[in-house]
Amino acid sequence: MRTPPSPVLIVGAGPTGLVLALRLAAHGVPLTLIDRRSGPGLASRAMIVQARTLEFYRQMGLGDDVAAHGIPVEHVHFRSGDKAIERIDLHDAGGDLSPYPYILAFAQDDHERYLVAQLATRGIAVQWNTALTALAQDEHGASATVQTTAGETVIEASYVCGCDGAHSTVRQALGIAFPGDTYAQVFYVADVQLADGFDRDLHINLGERALALVLPVRSRGVQRLIGLIPERFTQREDITFDDIRGDVETLAGIEVAHVNWFSRYRVHHRVADRFGRGRCFLAGDAGHIHSPAGGQGMNTGIGDAINLSWKLAAVLQGYAPVALLDTYETERIGFARQLVATTDRAFRAMAGGGWFSRLMRRGVVPTVLPLVADFAGARRTLFRTVSQIRIAYRRSDISTGRAGRTAGGDRLPWVPGDPAIAAAFDHLGWQWVACGTPDPALVTRARDDALPLRIVAWRTPAEHAGLSEHAAYLVRPDGHVALAMARYDAATLDSYVARHGWRFAAANASAATPSVAKPLAAKPSATKA
Repeated sequence: MRTPPSPVLIVGAGPTGLVLALRLAAHGVPLTLIDRRSGPGLASRAMIVQARTLEFYRQMGLGDDVAAHGIPVEHVHFRSGDKAIERIDLHDAGGDLSPYPYILAFAQDDHERYLVAQLATRGIAVQWNTALTALAQDEHGASATVQTTAGETVIEASYVCGCDGAHSTVRQALGIAFPGDTYAQVFYVADVQLADGFDRDLHINLGERALALVLPVRSRGVQRLIGLIPERFTQREDITFDDIRGDVETLAGIEVAHVNWFSRYRVHHRVADRFGRGRCFLAGDAGHIHSPAGGQGMNTGIGDAINLSWKLAAVLQGYAPVALLDTYETERIGFARQLVATTDRAFRAMAGGGWFSRLMRRGVVPTVLPLVADFAGARRTLFRTVSQIRIAYRRSDISTGRAGRTAGGDRLPWVPGDPAIAAAFDHLGWQWVACGTPDPALVTRARDDALPLRIVAWRTPAEHAGLSEHAAYLVRPDGHVALAMARYDAATLDSYVARHGWRFAAANASAATPSVAKPLAAKPSATKA
């Protein structure tokens, strides 16, 4: 049996696939979403939602609602051995950099159920118990053979997006290599209740060949513990929390009153050789996996989905040439490779057993962290990096120009208290941002192209954010600057548009107006975390 053709088939309904579906729906693109599982996950390792991800949710009217379902973490505590090193205030570090100056603790299983519910309010249902078994494509489209509880069927689609995890069937069907390695260390993850009560902060604890993170996970007062299994237990498959309780409590300086859930797992660090072939693409763990250092994995997958979604919409709806899809890999694979390399170095430095790791834990970290906490510039750099607002595509083929400190490819800067920037962060389509009094020719051009024009008041905050007076910034649907001009110049714009084949009026006509989050009856709950 064959199903009616679908513009996009998404394989995998984890956070990456669910966000890709939500964004495509917001851009007006019909889709089919399948997953081999019977429903959203019951276990959760990904915990952290970064500021940049919340900004993407904001474009769909969901940012504040997602934040309300999780626990904003504003303080990070570092401890080495039995000594507290430093406490960093994230709100102080990022308060003028993002509307979400914190990290959000939101367990992946709750997160998935939330996204599934939001899709349902938009008339989109995940086809569970549907496993991809074969994939073929030609210049006209792709055919996916799937196995369901009712038997085998074929789904025809213009494009296929593999969001199906580290063991991606899509990646294997495309013959794309997934080079990398597996860490020797074994991790544990547990949801517990502490004897001293609920703690809303994140605690990072370092020890000799040891690492333990403690963070809030459920609004009902549960903490998540993530760390390394002591070496003497790494070969045991039947290990329980009680086996490592003493090690964990000593390292983290806590007392565990009750254990809700415990598991062990291994971590890989790999990046696919490419993020697509023909009409098929990889996103999320299907394309890259790495150490949990920094809470970057799930957020990077969601970033893939955001980047790919508006480009698929542009091509399918005819307001950009097919060549635009090539920029998905060039923009995202470089960041994935850099992230895997960076988290690998950080993990080995903090959790290794050699002289260098001991030097880092005992000397460098206790010395450097207080300096970071004392200097505003260092705190801001830390927030920019961890929150992913620093991600830029300056070398992309569709990034051009510079005005002030903001160049083509950069994320549009946040300017606290400016209503024009707030409106720009709410918008899902193409738009212009101008600083100060706009050029009358830009006003006319924006109107002719049916693009919103946001006029930022020229004050000190705008200058501090990296914008430039009299500048004009053409902003992409993902909130990154496409074209930056110190002064609006029609010839420069015409050249840019002609080179890339944009049709802006058509583009914005297809973008749905962001809707307010549909209220859910209650926060999702789970039997496991």
